[in-house]
Order: sequence, then structure tokens, then C-alpha cells
Amino acid sequence: MVSVLPRRFVPATASALAVAAAVLVPQVSAPSHSPSAQPAAVVANKPDDFVVVGHRGASGYRPEHTLAAYELAARMGADYIEPDLVTTKDRVLVARHEPEIGGTTDVAAHPEFAARKKTKLLDGSPLTGWFTEDFTLKELKTLRAKERIPALRQQNTVFDGRYQVPTLQEVIDLSRRLSRELRRPIGIYPETKHPTYFQQQGLALEPELVKTLTRNGLNHPGAKVFVQSFEVANLKALDQQLRVPLVQLTSASGAPYDFVVNGDKRTYADVVSATGLREVAKYADGVGPAKDQVIPLDATGKLGRPTALVRDAHRAGLVVHPYTFRVENNFLPADFDSSAVPADAGNLFGEINAFRAAGVDGVFSDNPDVAVAAEAESK
Repeated sequence: MVSVLPRRFVPATASALAVAAAVLVPQVSAPSHSPSAQPAAVVANKPDDFVVVGHRGASGYRPEHTLAAYELAARMGADYIEPDLVTTKDRVLVARHEPEIGGTTDVAAHPEFAARKKTKLLDGSPLTGWFTEDFTLKELKTLRAKERIPALRQQNTVFDGRYQVPTLQEVIDLSRRLSRELRRPIGIYPETKHPTYFQQQGLALEPELVKTLTRNGLNHPGAKVFVQSFEVANLKALDQQLRVPLVQLTSASGAPYDFVVNGDKRTYADVVSATGLREVAKYADGVGPAKDQVIPLDATGKLGRPTALVRDAHRAGLVVHPYTFRVENNFLPADFDSSAVPADAGNLFGEINAFRAAGVDGVFSDNPDVAVAAEAESK
């Protein structure tokens, strides 16, 4: 590893109050990091090591990437809340799934911003809309969030127009407040979105992320923080600046965009090979694969046999946190759906249990209450 100090999380102390305090200023030391070490998922104050991440918050119940969604995820029992990070024109990190915000805010209803609608190349593909980097934070705060997939989550649309776009600092402040109130540590699991895209515009995400974590006392091995990215080069750079666990995200298709830009022919399939995972372990502590990379679907749309990914990742010393576990039939394997109606709720318990049996160390879920309940039932 490039880092001098280990980055593994450590178990919290026995007292629940001490656990909550440890989120702010932990006083314990971390075990040494080694690619060959037994993987250790990192949840304090729980009966086992399984990690539940509120994917964009409890986004099955509230519009994603809002403080309301993050708070609900924590109250449902999530160990971590996950802000996807993009930047404003004035270099403030905010939580949105993409830099384009036409689908997740009411920006189209603001005539004062009509002229800012543009077509840009996002990771090499044209995309038309409104982009966070064309707004100051003050301007962005005049917008309100809305449900991204209303056809599947019509119940969430009742909350449209009620919540602002939060900053990373606001997410950190929320996690600290809830850690005190709930008497257990609520971690953050930020993702750097499209790092090459922002670097090409002179608005790199990484310096502000490092600065914010450091300013908040969260850049040390005991902090309840993971940092993730679908690209590789920025994680390698962050490995030299951050002392928290890093997670290499992967996809069932395609390649890291920084590989594409640099003419590297490797794909995500190469990254999750046994050789690729040993390389990942040199700069990261975990891998966040798409579900299909752990258990692919067969020709009928049902879960097939697990791949070697979990075994190979664990041998490399990496934890495995796949994404995304959602309750709607639209997102479930055929053997766990409940009807032909895409928006109806299916058997998410069954899907999560199948992945637990495959050995994963945690899950990203839009429905953290189900993930927490599935974990409790497995005891």
C-alpha cells in the first residue's frame, strides 16, 4: 500500500455513548492493513459484520439524495448513508446521482435557468439537461428535489418539491446528529461521480473531498467512512491522501472511464478477475460489484450460480459490497418477483439471503429496513 498508516475500521467500544462519540474522535488504533489479511467488514455495535448501506438514503421511500432520505435510512437501521458527490460552479460538493439534475430536481420549472440547458459529453456520451457545475450553491439551493423514477415509486412523489439538494457538509452534520440521537455510529459512504469528467472541466472532486473529510476529523483509520469510485486513477491518488477505506466500484459491462480515456483496454471484467482483484487490493480495501457480477441471472431471469468474485476478493483481503438491492419487481430476479407488475413489491428478503449465502460482506439497498430485517432473520 502507498499509505503509511492502515486504513481499516476498528470495532467501537462497548458503551453505546462511546460508540457515538467515536464517530467524531475515535481513540482506538486500527489493525494493520494487508492485502492478504482476512477481510473485516466494519460495523460497530452490531451482532455481526454485515454492512447495510442506505443507497442514496432510503430512496425506496423518499426522493434520493435528500437529507430526509438519509435520515430515514439511518432510522431504519442502516450503518452507512451514501451521498454521490458532484460539484457546483463554486466548488462545493453536493449530493446528486449525476451532474445532470433535470431528472431529480424541479430545475425545468425555473424560467430563470432555462438558458442553462445544455448538451454535454458525459463520459463520452452526449447528454442534454442542466448540470450542477453550471450553478453556484446559492442558485442550486433554490431548486427542490423530486422522485427520479415516479413510474415505479409513485408514492414518493408526494414528497416532490419539499427538499433541497444537500451539501456533503450537511450530510456529515446529519450523520453526527443522528449518531448522537440513535446512540450508534452512522457512517458515510461517499462516491466520487465521474471524476475524469470533472477533472477535464478544472473542477476535480478529490481535493474538496479530502479537505472536507480532514476538516471534519474524518480522515483517519477509525473514521466510519468508505470512499468509492467507478474509476481507478482517482482511487489510487486518494490512497495517498486518505486514511479511510477505499472501495473500487465495478459494473457488469464496460470499463472504467479513465481506462477508456487513456487507451487502457482492460474492462470491469478484468478488474474483478482474480488477478485484477489482487491489483485492486494494492490501493483499496473493498470492491463494490454489480449484483450480476456476484450471482448472474440465467436464461430465465432467475439467479444462477455464484461466480468466483467473492472468493477471489476475500483471498485478496477485500470486502464485497454489491449493489443495488431494491424491493420492486422491476429490479428483482424472476425467482423473487411477486407479479408481472413492475412497481409491486417482491421478495427482497429472498434475494438478500441468497447473496448473504454467497458470502458478501454487505449490501447497498434502497430499502434498508428490509436489508436490516433480513440480517436479523439470518441470526
